[in-house]
Amino acid sequence: MPTALRETKSHTITWDVGPQDQRPSGMTGLEALRHSLAAEHRRRTPIAALMDFDLVSAEDGVVVLEGRPGEQHINPIGIVHGGFAATLLDAALWSAVQTTIQPGEGHTTLELKVNYSRPMTPKTGPVDCEARIVHRGGRVAVAEARITDKAGKLYAYGSSTLLIDKR
Repeated sequence: MPTALRETKSHTITWDVGPQDQRPSGMTGLEALRHSLAAEHRRRTPIAALMDFDLVSAEDGVVVLEGRPGEQHINPIGIVHGGFAATLLDAALWSAVQTTIQPGEGHTTLELKVNYSRPMTPKTGPVDCEARIVHRGGRVAVAEARITDKAGKLYAYGSSTLLIDKR
């Protein structure tokens, strides 16, 4: 039986090696995010490099990430896998809560809820994921986020509950 010729492609990622805790000692979470946005401290974590997204801005209770859906994210039905949106939402929601974290505190995701509005493809182009705090208590935070294209069209919405702990 003859074998069909297949086109193959590859995708190489690179990230910065070093300590993954981006919060220098004594900084609040917001200070650490702003520190990481400064050009001299800019670096990509492995997950940001793998999924191709970056932090764009960080304010008290609000962050924006930019993601770039590409061919490497396509699933068997020809659209960007939902895991791309879920990962982008999770990172943005976690980061929004990070803006409220004080020295000696940490946080982790307890629950992630994702609603998809329409499929993404590589032709969608860069998308923004804006996340904001809905509630920040002493032990639990709730945040919500939206993924939109540059024209403002909604692709996914998510919410998350995060645990705040002492470190």
